[in-house]
Amino acid sequence: MSAVLPSQFQPITDEQAALLGRLTDALDHSGLWWLSGYAAGLARGRTAPTTALAAVANETIAAPQLTIVYGSQTGNAKRQAETLSAQVEAAGFGVRLLRADAYPLRELKNERHLVIVISTQGDGDPPDDARAFVEFIAGKRAPKLPDLHFSVLALGDSSYPQFCAIGRQLDERLAELGAKRWFERGDADLDIETVATPWMANALAAAKDALKPQVPLATVTPLRPHAQAAASLYTRDRPFPAEVLVNQRITGRGGHRATSDKDIRHVELSLEGSGLKYEPGDALGVWPVNPPRLVDALLATLQLDGDASVSHGEQTLPLREWLSTKREITRLTRPFLGQHAHRAGAAALDAALSADGAAALADLLANRQLIDVLRDYPATWSAGELVAALRPLVPRLYSIASSPRVVGEEAHLTIAHVEYAVEGDPDPRWGTASNFLARSDEGATVPVFIERNERFRLPSDGSRDVILIGPGTGVAPFRAFVQERADNEASGRNWLFFGNPHAHSDFLYQLEWQDALKSGALHRLDLAFSRDQPHKIYVQDRLRERGADVFAWLQSGAHLYVCGDATRMAKDVHAALLEIIATHGGKSADEAGDYLNDLQAQGRYARDVY
Repeated sequence: MSAVLPSQFQPITDEQAALLGRLTDALDHSGLWWLSGYAAGLARGRTAPTTALAAVANETIAAPQLTIVYGSQTGNAKRQAETLSAQVEAAGFGVRLLRADAYPLRELKNERHLVIVISTQGDGDPPDDARAFVEFIAGKRAPKLPDLHFSVLALGDSSYPQFCAIGRQLDERLAELGAKRWFERGDADLDIETVATPWMANALAAAKDALKPQVPLATVTPLRPHAQAAASLYTRDRPFPAEVLVNQRITGRGGHRATSDKDIRHVELSLEGSGLKYEPGDALGVWPVNPPRLVDALLATLQLDGDASVSHGEQTLPLREWLSTKREITRLTRPFLGQHAHRAGAAALDAALSADGAAALADLLANRQLIDVLRDYPATWSAGELVAALRPLVPRLYSIASSPRVVGEEAHLTIAHVEYAVEGDPDPRWGTASNFLARSDEGATVPVFIERNERFRLPSDGSRDVILIGPGTGVAPFRAFVQERADNEASGRNWLFFGNPHAHSDFLYQLEWQDALKSGALHRLDLAFSRDQPHKIYVQDRLRERGADVFAWLQSGAHLYVCGDATRMAKDVHAALLEIIATHGGKSADEAGDYLNDLQAQGRYARDVY
């Protein structure tokens, strides 16, 4: 990637321009603004580097009028925060944009106008990059904030009981600390723009009322990296049709191997000609199509015509197309349940939605689908009303299981096909994207885009050791990590913890791991096959068994990675790590927590959980 100055103003040599291009390519939005101030300081005569650095650091803290802090697990909160930052900046106001783990917590007491954009993960958890930020504000160390004006944009998923819980907690806690709501919190579901767009309009209006226009330090002509324009040709909103090269089940299907309860697929997709670039740790976004049999079942249950034309928003489509490609039909949401309970007169649904119905609601959201509720509690829906009530279909993100250095213009995925039977129903229940991918034969195309994950990166220093904890399909990014490290000839050691129910049927990429051990690409492999013995063994149990060595690796600078299920596995692994640090490091529970938080702040403890 390169950046060039406009031809009419280039008072530097080509060599200097090339050096400047390499520097600016590595900087994000905040870094570029900091650099512009630093350069302006030098131009005003601060020739001593240390003096200039200190002066600009002070200016960058004092100058911004609005601080935007975001916590993002999958990139949605980051995108919204960046959009708001750009709007405020374009309106002429000072703004600084910070990821939550980069925010200097000591500065909170001096903030005057703060906006937080934050998502909620799983069962009411903060994003990994905001964990310390949330704990600080919720804890005893948080200062009183009588001079702060704030607002929160909370992102969540209403198919989970703890919808937008983290945003709500921060909103309430900041008010407890004496801060004043600048404008009301927004609680956004997966159709984020429905809430985010008017919330941002309020934010911009509030900024215009309360803030002073920012006086620029210098007139700066933005550098425009031409290569990035080509790379962004295909995006989330304009996905690339990737051809399926391989779609292979890699769990046992009987015969000479034991039959597995899991249908896990290795899928290889071609990115040739797309210009899409990724690094190990990034995710591939997939725009799915709902299972056709499920769409047919919904139409039959509601006695609706799939060819009926339905207008909603700015689109007019046949109802079947709405249900196939535009609406979520495998996940229930609380808003839909509320509407359906009213239509059906269903006391059981009303009870689940009540203040005392948390357990029943959680069970309903986790274990039932739209078709189940429509059949159990019959009610009349028109085609237009149904489309308006259902949540928009959103893409699914999958950790990429390959290194581009090794596979070229391809992206490999490890997919668990969700399919299960329901008593009394000939049709199974499916997961939306996993079923779409499972029935995408070789030669078919899948709409995809790259979702970068800067928090989940291999260490830049190849001599550092890495500990990789990835049971089930959580092993996907670690296949990419090991490929990358081997191709780079990284000297650091690689230690993988993998688990699944059975060794004979569920040992994903078994031959690859065995070859990696022989070649030295993988240095240690610990396995936990939970159901191959009377008592269940999981990866967290193997971690405890190897606790002394795990702690020794961490003490010598190893990076630690966890990928997989957020609701159970990741929490159990986190608890095991705390126990290991306390036991083998001679630390209290609080000290062990601080140790892990410090690793996370250093970028040495990273999680990709879902």
